[in-house]
Amino acid sequence: MSTQHYDVIVVGGGILGMAHAWAAARRKLSVAVLERSHQAQGATIRNFGQVLVTGQAPGIMMELARQSRGLWLDLAAQAGFHVRSNGSLVLARNHLELELLEDFAQGRAKDEGVACQMLSGKELATLFEGRLGHHHGALQGLDDLQIYSRDALPAITSSLQAMGVDVYTQAHVHYAQEGQVHSSVGNFTANSIFVCPGHDYSSLHRELLDTVKPSVTRLQMLKVRAQDAGWALDRPLLTGLSCLHYGAFSDLPLADTLREQVQQRHGVLLDQGIHLLISPTPDGDLIIGDSHDYGQQASPFNQEETDQYLLALAETVLGCPVQVLQRWQGVYGAKGPAPFSVLQADGSTQVTVMHTGLGMTTGLAIGERNIAARYD
Repeated sequence: MSTQHYDVIVVGGGILGMAHAWAAARRKLSVAVLERSHQAQGATIRNFGQVLVTGQAPGIMMELARQSRGLWLDLAAQAGFHVRSNGSLVLARNHLELELLEDFAQGRAKDEGVACQMLSGKELATLFEGRLGHHHGALQGLDDLQIYSRDALPAITSSLQAMGVDVYTQAHVHYAQEGQVHSSVGNFTANSIFVCPGHDYSSLHRELLDTVKPSVTRLQMLKVRAQDAGWALDRPLLTGLSCLHYGAFSDLPLADTLREQVQQRHGVLLDQGIHLLISPTPDGDLIIGDSHDYGQQASPFNQEETDQYLLALAETVLGCPVQVLQRWQGVYGAKGPAPFSVLQADGSTQVTVMHTGLGMTTGLAIGERNIAARYD
């Protein structure tokens, strides 16, 4: 039996792998994707679906986020999944958070051309029938998108297949280098191999990945339903706590002051890496999170205390109780030498891993750039 040959083989069917496959298919290359599960089960479907352009640090991450935004809109039009494109709100829960957001809007945002605007407390109270009116104001990120990844990933897979991409599922790959791929569904050859293993650092190219000393972070997340029939959220919500996490804000002078305030008043939030995100789902429910527990592997055990902190924060922001519908863990790579690593295993094999939870925000552009560097 002859070995199937492709121009490009992608190992890993998460969003980063699919980004490489889509970029290659658009260049009329023959492409195969090998995914170990029936459908990717990692960070791609366990996230908030936010393409948070506003939150990115100046430089490469901002560039990638902006490029990915345009690619997401193109991909959604092609694959037929819904994208919310009415931005995001970063809510100021107190005067210090408001001052930090205003400092960003008047300084870095103008310097970097970030599309955003400040909303006063009165302006914020005109939205959602006043349900956010207890906040001091908000930063509105105008370029931010939201994708419901549980729906988007199957649509992307079908769209790539319609372009001629062969997608092999339940395919365990145990060798991928020097133009050869050996897997549980057969052996293949390729001109180029792109390995996108998510947070699996041991199955392929372990020694190479060890050079960047990868670790993971485990996030506790919940799907909830607001116990207020009139709540119809149409964009993601963040709070000033997020300013301590995202690079656009975290190195500003007032971020240090806010960090000290949070440490004094609610130090457990910093200890557990909690910063509130709320994202609406297509069915009107809400995804809330998240926390950050770092290590070499993700513990399978959630802490109920952490969920209770998240629920309390969400109920305070929303101004109503919530009903828990689902609980799960998100897991992604963390704390590498840079936000992501692109490693050359040999002349035909490249390994790309994220060290942050920004795969949705930047992954399409990373895949596009890796393929362009090889083929354009």
